[in-house]
Amino acid sequence: MRLHKAHWIGIIFAVLIILADVIFFMGDKIFFFLTGIAVAVVALPFVIGTVVETSEEKEKDEQFLEFARALAENVKGGTPVGQSVINMRSKNFGSLSEHIAKLANQMSIGIPMSKALNTFGNDVGSLTIKRAIGLIKEAEAAGGKIDAILDSVAESIYQIEKLKKERKAAISSLVVQGYIIFFIFIGIMLVMQFKIIPLTADVQGIDAIGSGSAGSDFGGLNLGAGPSMSSEQLSRPFLYMLLIQGIFSGLAIGKLSEGSIKAGIKHSFVMTITAFLVATGARLFL
Repeated sequence: MRLHKAHWIGIIFAVLIILADVIFFMGDKIFFFLTGIAVAVVALPFVIGTVVETSEEKEKDEQFLEFARALAENVKGGTPVGQSVINMRSKNFGSLSEHIAKLANQMSIGIPMSKALNTFGNDVGSLTIKRAIGLIKEAEAAGGKIDAILDSVAESIYQIEKLKKERKAAISSLVVQGYIIFFIFIGIMLVMQFKIIPLTADVQGIDAIGSGSAGSDFGGLNLGAGPSMSSEQLSRPFLYMLLIQGIFSGLAIGKLSEGSIKAGIKHSFVMTITAFLVATGARLFL
């Protein structure tokens, strides 16, 4: 991924936060909380970039549907495919316009259609568009009814986009349930960390004192052999569980709702950062 101005700004602010954290708050309870904020600051531009890239890919798929339909109409009117693309060079197809203009320019200077379409597909980067371009190339090479093929391509893209929207609508309730379950899990972990684990640590300390003073063995087992652990040491694995749960829950939500693990990065970011800040921030007040 190419670093842009927003990425460098996030990195600089994160470094400043970490330096201030190390200098002024090393060893304090707020140290890990500020570290989480620094991680959020440095990761946020990358997550936003991924979200924007995903939304642009969706828009390109939708605009390619309009392009395929318009191309089919031109070809039905008797215009060759290459000339039809050149004629649509000035039309507005959103974020796909620059790629279509480049495709038309390549065809206008005599670059073979198959090579120009390959360049177009690689520049756009959408898997759906690459598949559609493959069909158009095969139809053009075979010399079949290119207008019928273009109609089929447009209909195929339309059905794909329709199924994606239907899946997203059907899964939306499960996405909400996933977030609710995750936040309930955070609540349970907080109760375990601040209510139950301190009681366990106290009982462990009492057992250690009793076994040490009496030197008691029971059935050959030394009850006081193990060192006592603090409540912070006992609660640390719960934080790791929260982070792991947030990462994989977010990726699963993205895969279910939008069919892409990449789309789940934003969910993983929200869940893991929320879990870390809540878990570390709670130590400042509880």
